[in-house]
Parts: sequence; structure tokens; C-alpha cells
Amino acid sequence: MTMKKVLTIAGSDSSGGAGIQADLKTFQEHDVYGMSALTTIVAMDPKNHWHHNVFPQAASTVEAQLETILSVGIDSMKTGMLGSVEIIELAARKIDEFGLSKVVIDPVMICKGEDEVLHPETTDAMRELLLPRALVVTPNLFEAGQLAQNGPLKSIDDMKEAARKIHELGAKNVVIKGGKQLQHDNAVDLFYDGSEFTLLEAEKVDTSYNHGAGCTFAAAITANLANGLTVEAAVRDAKKFVTAAIQHGFKLNEYVGPVMHGAYNRIQE
Repeated sequence: MTMKKVLTIAGSDSSGGAGIQADLKTFQEHDVYGMSALTTIVAMDPKNHWHHNVFPQAASTVEAQLETILSVGIDSMKTGMLGSVEIIELAARKIDEFGLSKVVIDPVMICKGEDEVLHPETTDAMRELLLPRALVVTPNLFEAGQLAQNGPLKSIDDMKEAARKIHELGAKNVVIKGGKQLQHDNAVDLFYDGSEFTLLEAEKVDTSYNHGAGCTFAAAITANLANGLTVEAAVRDAKKFVTAAIQHGFKLNEYVGPVMHGAYNRIQE
């Protein structure tokens, strides 16, 4: 049996709902073989209201992991929390060195539950080094505003303007996740391929159990690309996958509830 091979360069979520843990669970659900390069370890303090403690890994450690993975070859890849300019530079260099084209950039800037950019200096590096190498970039409203330097996005028109700017920076396809944060009847994401805008809508789910939704969405796109779907088809299917995951999210503890990564496939059975 031959499986498509997929790489995630991202942080570890010790609680299991997001980051590399979410990526690998999502890859498994899409019948691709997931491999991971760990950039950061994130632990949550149960004695301090689940405050996130971030432990970056050395760029040399990340590079050693990438050498292992890229030596066997991959069919697509994604990035998540990278954490430093040096690691962003490393990711860009490896994309070029190995001629990687199916690249999904999830421009993680904050941990859910936190309200400050983890490393503000990395935003410029993402803009300059990763966007030009992205087949797909998947920012949420906050991240899209930061990348486009537009400030807060509050409407679909704001999303369109930001998507144009992000595309001009080099990303071939832009998906801005409006989700439930946008003032709209449905959970709306905007897909832009440089010529047309497409609204992807799903019923809003009244839940706070959505930890890991962004990572899961980007990982599903990455797996779909490895499996041969077109970009738009990969994004549309990922939207269905993450919607089901959010619908079946569950309480982990008093602070967080993750999405259910296996929900979509169980519904199909």
C-alpha cells in the first residue's frame, strides 16, 4: 500500500487539540501519512487559568527534523506556529531547496485564549518569506489584518480587501476564516484565487468547543492537496471537515474544548 506523505512544521499543543497533534489526527482521517517537525512546545498552566507557556525549539533542532522528513520525500506540507524569524527563514529555504509547491501556510500568531502576537517581529518575515511560497494561506480575521496591514476586519468587504493585498504579496490562493467572529448569519470563509471571490458558508455552531479548528482546517486542505484535489475542491472539502469537527466538539476541562477530528468520517459511515 502506498500512502501520500505530508509534512507539518508546527508547535506541539500539550492538551492535544491543536498544533501538531491536530495536524496528525487530521492527516490520519484523510488517509495520508503525516510527519512532523516540532518548532515549539506549548504547555498550559492549570494553576493559572490555563495560561499558555511557550517553549521554543532551536532552529538547528527543527532543521534536523526537516532533514529526516524531506529525505524520504513529501507530497504536500503545511506550517503552523513557527515562533521565530530564524525558523521562518529555515522553512522558506527548505521549500526552495526541495522544490516544494503544495505549500499551505497557516500564519499562526497567537495561542487561542491569548490576545497578543507571540512574536511580533515574525509577521514581517511571514509576509516577506512565506506568502510568496504559499499555494494556499489560511489566516483568520486577526491574522489577515496583520498580514495585509489593514487593521481589524469587520465585514466581508474588509475581508476582500485584505485578500487582495495578501494575494499581491505572493500567495496564490487566500482563504480568510471569518467563522463565527464575523457579523453574519452563517459562518463565512472567503476564498480568493486572484481573480474571483467565493464565499464558503456553513451554519454557525453555538459552541465554545472549537479549540484546534484553524489547525484542523489547514491540515485538511494540505491532505486534500496531497490526495490530488484542486485547490478550490481541497478548501471546500476542508470546510465540511472542520464544520463537522466543530459541531461535535467536546469539553476537555473548565478552560477548553477541542474539536472532534474524526467527526466527518463517522458521519459519512
